[in-house]
Amino acid sequence: MSARSLLDGSTVYLSGPMDFVMSREEERRLGWRSRISDVLESWGTEVFDPWFKPLVRNLGRYGVEDETTTEAREAWVFEDTPEGALARSQLSGAFWPIMHVDLRMVDLSDFLIACCPTNLYSVGTPHEIVVARQQRKPVLVVSPQVRYPHWNELRRRVADDPELSALVEAAAHEGVVRENLAGVPSQWYMTLVGSESFFDGFGWASFRDDFEWPTSYLDEREAAPHEPVRPLLPYLDALRHRRLPQRWDRTANSYRDNDDWLLLERRAREEDEGRE
Repeated sequence: MSARSLLDGSTVYLSGPMDFVMSREEERRLGWRSRISDVLESWGTEVFDPWFKPLVRNLGRYGVEDETTTEAREAWVFEDTPEGALARSQLSGAFWPIMHVDLRMVDLSDFLIACCPTNLYSVGTPHEIVVARQQRKPVLVVSPQVRYPHWNELRRRVADDPELSALVEAAAHEGVVRENLAGVPSQWYMTLVGSESFFDGFGWASFRDDFEWPTSYLDEREAAPHEPVRPLLPYLDALRHRRLPQRWDRTANSYRDNDDWLLLERRAREEDEGRE
């Protein structure tokens, strides 16, 4: 069998927060999924993007999700009445097709890429990561730096006004404005995913010349002096050149091949029969 790229013919699912991003419309059109899809598809990888779900045979637009999907959530109530129970039941059932399709895409993927900034709330992302890890699939987690430069500038400007300064600090507590300058991921994710599967950014700058990406917040986040120390795209590029990922063996205190990367050749039977 001739050598081929580890990414050629593989399938990836792109997991990450969708509900509580600043703008669902902007994230859908210009977010990280759009860019990394460009890169991976050019390398022969099939991409499952939950913003652009595949059609389901005989069910058409079953599970389709867009920037308006979460608007229905506003009908949620906590009243302990038959009317309240009906409203909750309708909302709970309405989201099932979306969850169903997303988890099926996880099932069909060879590996996951998950963007998990520590300042964004998400439930579907950890669910998808757990499902993938239960299937022993590799999950590559991007845990970017979390900075609030404008908030810090506001703090600086009101520092001499005790009343305004107290108001700004109270707002910081209400909004849980908590920086994560090193992009340190959740310890739960550390255990679940494995130590060598974390990245503190994507590394867009090295690939801008190959793709016509409009400048966006994605570039601002990784601009000097905040370039990622361990970006994801060079790691994927190494996979493209058939470099099998390594994992750290805590028993031997050394690296060894990461056997989570079971990228099976689907044509194995035909090739086997050809050798007989």
